[in-house]
Amino acid sequence: MILTPPETDDAPEMKMTDSMKALESSQQSRVLDTVAQIRKCGLEGVLSLPQIVVCGDQSAGKSSVLEALTEIPYPRNDNLCTRYATEIILRRGFVELLTVKVIPDNQRDASDQEKIRKFSATINDFNELPALMNKANEVMGIGAGSSTSRAFSRDVLSITIEGPNRPQLTVVDLPGLIQNKTKDTQESDVKLVDELTESYIGQERTICLAVVAATNDYANQGILTKVQKVDPDGNRSMGIITKPDRLEKGSGTEKAFVELAQNKDVHFKLGWHVLRNRGFDNINSSFLERNANESNYFRTSAFKVLPKTAVGIDALRKRLSDLLFEHVKKELPKLREDLEVALKGAHSQRETLGKSRASVQQCREFMTSLSQGIFEIAKAAIDGRYEEEFFRFKEDEGFEPTSQATIRRLRALVQNLNSLFSDNMDKNGIKYLIEWPDSSKVRQPPTTPAKAPKSDGVLDSGVEKPIRVTYDWALEWVEKRLESSRGRELQGNFNPLIIGELSWAQISEWEELAIIHTEIVAEKCEAFLQDLIETMRDRSLRELESLLDDLKSHPINYNDYYIQTVKKRREDRLEALMLQQVTDVAGQAIDLTQKEQNRDEVLRVVLAKMKSDSKSSDLKAHSCEEVLDCVNAIYKVQLKTFVANVTTQCVERHVVRGLENIFAPLAVAKMSDEDLSEVASEPLSLRSHREFLDDRIAKLEQGHDILKKVMRNAPV
Repeated sequence: MILTPPETDDAPEMKMTDSMKALESSQQSRVLDTVAQIRKCGLEGVLSLPQIVVCGDQSAGKSSVLEALTEIPYPRNDNLCTRYATEIILRRGFVELLTVKVIPDNQRDASDQEKIRKFSATINDFNELPALMNKANEVMGIGAGSSTSRAFSRDVLSITIEGPNRPQLTVVDLPGLIQNKTKDTQESDVKLVDELTESYIGQERTICLAVVAATNDYANQGILTKVQKVDPDGNRSMGIITKPDRLEKGSGTEKAFVELAQNKDVHFKLGWHVLRNRGFDNINSSFLERNANESNYFRTSAFKVLPKTAVGIDALRKRLSDLLFEHVKKELPKLREDLEVALKGAHSQRETLGKSRASVQQCREFMTSLSQGIFEIAKAAIDGRYEEEFFRFKEDEGFEPTSQATIRRLRALVQNLNSLFSDNMDKNGIKYLIEWPDSSKVRQPPTTPAKAPKSDGVLDSGVEKPIRVTYDWALEWVEKRLESSRGRELQGNFNPLIIGELSWAQISEWEELAIIHTEIVAEKCEAFLQDLIETMRDRSLRELESLLDDLKSHPINYNDYYIQTVKKRREDRLEALMLQQVTDVAGQAIDLTQKEQNRDEVLRVVLAKMKSDSKSSDLKAHSCEEVLDCVNAIYKVQLKTFVANVTTQCVERHVVRGLENIFAPLAVAKMSDEDLSEVASEPLSLRSHREFLDDRIAKLEQGHDILKKVMRNAPV
């Protein structure tokens, strides 16, 4: 429906009557200016601000009350009801301006809200208001030009009037309560209007102007029930009776409404007021004509028994002016408290978001600060300095490898794991655990080949335990390998490459044990720095591959331990053999250290016998013993070297050392702006929420400053 502008002389120039100018005293103006300034900060949705709400049933005359009260020619039609809340804000300004905007319902989706917020228009001629409101209807989805064609809306139409002599006042007109459904309304519309009305009149700082029409029994008008429900004592409610000129003179109904206006039936502490507004036949009359007609009516009607302060628009403005002034003055201290609570809450919410990361510089500062903290904690953990609160242990907490407190003490954990790895290598690193014979006894050739015993189980890690074998079995094992590895060496000698082959067999479990240890340390470091350790672990495993490749080459040794071990084994065997020969010669065991007088003779005989026996001795057995001694000696050398290399090169060099530099400030400094923004910028939703909080805090701080200044310098 297209609305037509009122054809009045005063409308185009946005003038107001003298009675409107006299609405406020200087003191009232100052107090109400305070609320107006706070409202101008945009705090309506944050705080409950003092306001006047015009409410009632459909066709009760609410819009006429609003129009007379504000002297704004509100576009309306006799067949059109209010479809949404309309907020009229009067402000002081340098020039006469009228601004229309729509405040979207917060239940709409974000895109709709953004679209609605973009609608705003300013005019300086009331004749342009109907067309402007029709556009606002379309934005809200109401009216013939709308694609959704909604009957009612939760959006709010906001009309701001500014002018040098405008009073500071905010009045809200609500859609009329629907008593009965029609073809144009649904049950959902009834519910929406009810909820909208209750949300406004339920606010403790709202003055309710409950409008009842004299054309209908007031007992049947639902607004009275709703107002009494939210304000049972009537402390902030005033009744407004409209259309008194429609009553039949002298009728009982007229008498009942006069008594209602006298506050004898439905009692409100703020009382009742009677208005005679323009009807359809004089809808185009000016405000001056409207006010004159109203004054004439109350001089002659049955309502003349009421005090002049209870009838007419001029008296209503005065009552509302005084009422609003006292109401605001009383609410200012509490309003300030609420504002401070809201401000504190907004600050608290923003603090939980941390510092903003919207710009590249903010991202760099955030990443630098974060990396510095991580660097210091990681460096302390690696160095074994546990003074920080981060490393604190509970008194009853044990040093368990899987506990958070243990993992945080990274150096202690790595040292313990390295010790466990060394012990594990000593116990489980060798494939065949040989039971070496007592050096004082000479081995007797076995009559039957010994069989290797079965493994007694598998470790939890998946590595088999060493197979325990006898010395004789080991010699047979070596003998078989000797046969398969003969080269061009002379009789009685052996191919030196066989030592490497046998060593490879003995160290076959080392790779698995080393990988398990490296993985365990890496996992603990991952728990310490999560996924940042992943690349370092890969380096460690590559280094381990290099070490294992080295082991696959034939042994090259310059370690004295190997030489001394082999030499000692030879000497032990030689001594045992000599003792056996001496026993055979002398017929009894001889202690060479105690038989010096016989030593020369005995040695001569023994050497002669050994020389004679050597012609028929088993050279192959001798070679086997030599090979086994070499394999055993080189194994011990390799074991020490391998454990040292794994713990120092794989674990320490590639996993632990430099761990603190994975996310060091220097790394942040080298990052490009694009990388920083991609890594550190906050999500759009978080940024929007931060902007929302920043905007709210700015408004609250502005409002707080206004209240503090007013209450300090100009006490009311």
